[in-house]
Amino acid sequence: MSTPLPVYPGTRSPSCPFDPPAAYADWRRAEGLQRATLWNGATAWVVSRYADVRAVLADPRVSADARRFPELNPGAGQGRPHAFPRMDDPDHARLRRMLTGEFTVKRVTAMRPHIQDLADRFLDAMIAQGPPADLVRDYALPIPSLVISVLLGVPYADHEFFQAHSTTMNRAEASAEEKGAAGAALFGYLAELVERKQREPGDDLISRLLADRVATGELAPQDVAMNGMILLFAGHETTANMIGLATLALLRNPAAADRIRETDDPAVIATAVEELLRYLSIAQDMILRVAAEDMTIGGQPVRAGDLLTINLPAANRDPELLEAPDTFDIGRVTRGHIAFGHGVHQCLGQSLARAELQLALPALLRRLPTLRLAIPLEDVRFRHDMSAYGVHELPVTW
Repeated sequence: MSTPLPVYPGTRSPSCPFDPPAAYADWRRAEGLQRATLWNGATAWVVSRYADVRAVLADPRVSADARRFPELNPGAGQGRPHAFPRMDDPDHARLRRMLTGEFTVKRVTAMRPHIQDLADRFLDAMIAQGPPADLVRDYALPIPSLVISVLLGVPYADHEFFQAHSTTMNRAEASAEEKGAAGAALFGYLAELVERKQREPGDDLISRLLADRVATGELAPQDVAMNGMILLFAGHETTANMIGLATLALLRNPAAADRIRETDDPAVIATAVEELLRYLSIAQDMILRVAAEDMTIGGQPVRAGDLLTINLPAANRDPELLEAPDTFDIGRVTRGHIAFGHGVHQCLGQSLARAELQLALPALLRRLPTLRLAIPLEDVRFRHDMSAYGVHELPVTW
């Protein structure tokens, strides 16, 4: 009788909720790659070593093209175009170049006063309401949601709609039918928004794509809708989870929280954010690939057509990356971490995510110096079943 394959992603220990499942360290040390079962029952090779992850994500023989794994792409075959993260070059590069200008360091730097203002406004509202508060609902989620909504031109009044469907798409245990229905609802919403902006353009990314790319024939309106949907999903879901989980990690490490609270040096805060990104590595099973030809990865023979899932939490805790990788140390430089992926597909919005974290976390700690959990740690509900790890809610008081 064969031994059942482990399920990926695994469940983190309640006693060590910031650490990846203990089995991941075993997978790094073992020869070859680990075979595992994914959310829909498909099997894939799990790539867990830092060097292997970087090699795979930089290898043109490894494909991100969603047409190669339709069973893991809810909505495939429903007449919707693919988004740029689910394409290979040159199509991926062509579409990505159309969006890159919206997420440059210069553009994000210009957005920082707006992000700071949002953080201050939501903190004002929390303080006026008084404790206890749900930090996810009242702070971690609305900041990135509003930032990406303004950037795209999506009415923030509709945030509950796209948040509900984003949650379904992000839930690892949701069925393919549920994920497909959620994706269809979001795409339909964005398609209607694109039609409206063709009649009533504004100062936003969608309107600029319509004027600069659709009018010239480079893109179709449905391409704008699909890529807008992906940016909307990624732009609030991951950063919101990072703000919530990072806050909890800092509350459990008061010396680190004090260092961020008391410094006025942006470099110190930036270094702390990089360590939080590495240490927490919330992207659990968000990077899927398929081998386009027979190859060997980490000593493991892999066949053309085999699925690969990239284990960022394990790779960012690899001793090959840095010493004592399981230690949380906001004072060390963590160059080379891959919380945002690696290679041509690494996160387009990483500069924006960094800015949101660099502003939201210090503002929270400074305005609420006595911030603490309002419930025992063991009662916090962690997002073990989600593609992006974090907390479902975070009751706090001060």
